[in-house]
Amino acid sequence: MSRSVYVALVRHAPTAWNADGRAQGRADIPLSPEGRARLARWRLPADLVALHAAGRLGWAASPLQRTVATADGLGVARPTLEARLMERDYGTWTGQRLADLDDALAHEGWDHRPPGGESPADVLARVRAWLDELAGSGLETWLAVTHRGVIRVLIAAAIGWDLRAPEPLRLLPERLHRIRRRGDGL
Repeated sequence: MSRSVYVALVRHAPTAWNADGRAQGRADIPLSPEGRARLARWRLPADLVALHAAGRLGWAASPLQRTVATADGLGVARPTLEARLMERDYGTWTGQRLADLDDALAHEGWDHRPPGGESPADVLARVRAWLDELAGSGLETWLAVTHRGVIRVLIAAAIGWDLRAPEPLRLLPERLHRIRRRGDGL
């Protein structure tokens, strides 16, 4: 059986598009001044700080500037940039207000794909491939600075949520979400 790997997932600090309720997807939007101010108050849990100090914590971030800036604000000057941690590609929906997409997103399920974009199943497949590689990294615990869409599909897979029903738990900003990858499951 493959080694277990623990991953602490952090969503990037807020951007102007978050405040406007826009689908960011792969658009490389910087942190807003408010996002930078909020990030300055964030603190990692003591167990992750101790692992980092001991050189036993892997750090990864999506290559988009909002996640790299968040990693930097958390004390990681050079995280491993991992494209598979990028936000879902919303295709032609990128930049649109989420409120205007409510009907399209209401009961999307795993295979729903916006025009020119990715389905949640696509996102899960690429992130699972990254998680599979972590088992051979020599590190048992990782911190990943990523996006709400990535965290959402990992949590859905871990708890068996089909993405059609309302979210069974709130994925709040400024929260750490922990998952464990073991074997083929989460």
